[in-house]
Amino acid sequence: MIKVIKRNGQEVDFDANKIAIAIKKAMHSSTGIYEEGLAEKIASEIETFATTIGKKMSIYDIEDHVYYSLIKYGNPATARAYENYKAVQTFKRLKNTTDESILGLLDKTNLDVINENSNKNAILASTQRDLIAGEVSKDIARRMLIPVDIVQAHDEGAIHLHDMDYLIQPMFNCCLVNIGDMLDNGTVINGKMVETPKSFQVACTVMTQIIAQVASGQFGGQSLNIAHLGKYLRKSYEKHLKLAKEILTDEKDIENIARAMTKKELEAGIQTIQYQINTLMTTNGQSPFVTLFMYVEDGFEYEDEVAQIVEEIIKQRLEGIKNEKGVYITPAFPKLIYVLDENNVREDSKYYYLTKLAAKCTAKRMYPDYISAKKLREHYEGNVFGPMGCRSFLAPYKDENGNYKFEGRFNQGVVSLNLPQIGILNMENEEGFFEMLEKRLEIVKKALLFRNSLLQNVKSDNSPIHWQYGAIARLKKGESIKKYLENGYSTLSVGYIGLYEATMCVKGVSHTTEEGKEFALKVMRKIKEAADSWSEETGMSFSLYGTPAESLTHRFCTIDKKNMEK
Repeated sequence: MIKVIKRNGQEVDFDANKIAIAIKKAMHSSTGIYEEGLAEKIASEIETFATTIGKKMSIYDIEDHVYYSLIKYGNPATARAYENYKAVQTFKRLKNTTDESILGLLDKTNLDVINENSNKNAILASTQRDLIAGEVSKDIARRMLIPVDIVQAHDEGAIHLHDMDYLIQPMFNCCLVNIGDMLDNGTVINGKMVETPKSFQVACTVMTQIIAQVASGQFGGQSLNIAHLGKYLRKSYEKHLKLAKEILTDEKDIENIARAMTKKELEAGIQTIQYQINTLMTTNGQSPFVTLFMYVEDGFEYEDEVAQIVEEIIKQRLEGIKNEKGVYITPAFPKLIYVLDENNVREDSKYYYLTKLAAKCTAKRMYPDYISAKKLREHYEGNVFGPMGCRSFLAPYKDENGNYKFEGRFNQGVVSLNLPQIGILNMENEEGFFEMLEKRLEIVKKALLFRNSLLQNVKSDNSPIHWQYGAIARLKKGESIKKYLENGYSTLSVGYIGLYEATMCVKGVSHTTEEGKEFALKVMRKIKEAADSWSEETGMSFSLYGTPAESLTHRFCTIDKKNMEK
C-alpha cells in the first residue's frame, strides 16, 4: 500500500478518492470551473504515478501534482482556486501572522493598508494605533472566524468582504442618525445627561458631540438631516426678540436687532459644526465620516429657518477652511447633499437662489452632491430622505404604527462582487458569465449572513449612544438589539463594481450601446432578483449597492492582473 506523509509527519494510506473530493471542492468554489470526470482522472493519474515510483509521497507532492495537472488539462481557474484554498488553510494553521503587516505600517512600506482608506492619515500615531488594531482584528477574523470559502473568495478577488479590520467587534457599517429625537428628547454622552438645547448654538455643539460618539461606535459613515436644527434657530430668534423688547421700544428696531443677533448665531453655529467635525479625531483614527442632508421642504413648520441654515452651510463651504498655512482649502467633511425639488430648480422658484449658490459652491469645492426629490418619491413610496454615510439607501420601512421610518436605521455591512473578473473568465461567453455570477452570488449571500450572525448576540451596552440614547434606539441596559437586525429594519448590501468592464469582456461593446445596455441591465436584474429572493427567504433586507470603490478598484485590478499572468 502506498503511504502519504501528512503535514504533521504522520503516515497514512494513499486515498485517490480524497484527492478527487479536494479537486471537486476547488471546482465548485466561487472561482473554480467544474469539468465532469476531470477530478477522478487526475486522482487516478497521481495514484498511477505513486505506484510507479514505489515510494512514499508527501502531501505537498500530491498538491503540486494536482495544481499542474489542472493547468495541463486547461483549467487554470480551478488550479488557482485549489492553490488559494491551500494558502488559506495554511494561514489558518499559523499562530502569528501580523508581524510583517504591522511593521510595514510603522516603516511605511505596507502601502495596501496605508492607502486603503483615504480618510485616514496613516502617518499619525493615533491613526496608526487604529490601523495596527485593525491588522490584528483581520488576522483573528481570517484565522478563527470567517469560513474558509469566504476567505478564499475574498483573497482571490471574487468578492470583497468590506471592513474586515472591524469584524471581530460587534459594530455595524453606516446609519441615518435619529438626530431629531436626540436633540428633542435629550441624550447621554459619556454617562452625562445632555438635555434638549435652548438655542441654535448649543444645538450645533451638541450635534457635533453626538457625531463624534456615533462615529466611535461604528465603522462606516453617518448622515444627519439638518432640518432638525430649524426649531433651535427659531428658539434663538425668539430669545433674541425677547431680549430686544426688554431694551428697545421701536418695533422695527426690535425686529432688526433680533434678526441680526440670530444671523450672527447662525453663522457661529454652522462654523462650530464645520470646525468641530474637521478637528475631531474619533477612536477609529479619523475625522467623523459625516454627511449633512439639506432639504427645504415646502410646508415644513420650520421651512424658513431650514432655508437659512442651508444657505449658511453652503456659504461657509464655498469659503472653505484654512489649512496650517492659512490657505483656504476644501474640507473633507462634512459631505453635503443638496436636494433638488420643484421649489428650487427653476428661475422663478422660491429657493432658486439656494440652487445657484450650491452650483457656485460645487464649481469651486466639488460639493454639494445633488439628489432629486422627484426620483426619490418615485422609488421610495413618496418619501424624500438622505442616503447613509456610505451612500447606500434604506428600503422603505413602516413602524408598528404604520408610519414610515428612515432615521435611526442602519446598514449591517457590505460585500462586493468583482464583475470584471467574471467577465475575464468568460470572454464572449454570456452563458458562462451568468452561471459563474450565480455561483458567486451564493458566496456573497453566505458572507452577508455571516456578518449578520456576528451581530445577533449584541446587547445595547455595546454602544449606548446607538442603542440606549437615541442614535438608533432607546433600549434598556442589557437589552438585545436583535429585533433591529430583522424584518427590514436594517440592510445588508450587495455591492458591485466594473459593470462597464464586464460588458466589454462578454459583449465586446460598452454598456452605453444598445447591445451593451441590454446585457448590463440583465446583470443588474440578476443581482437585484437574488437580493430580493434572499430578503423574502430570510426576512432581512438585502439591497443592491454600487460600491464607491476608490481603493477596491486597485485591489481587484492587482489580483486579476496577477492571476492573468499565471
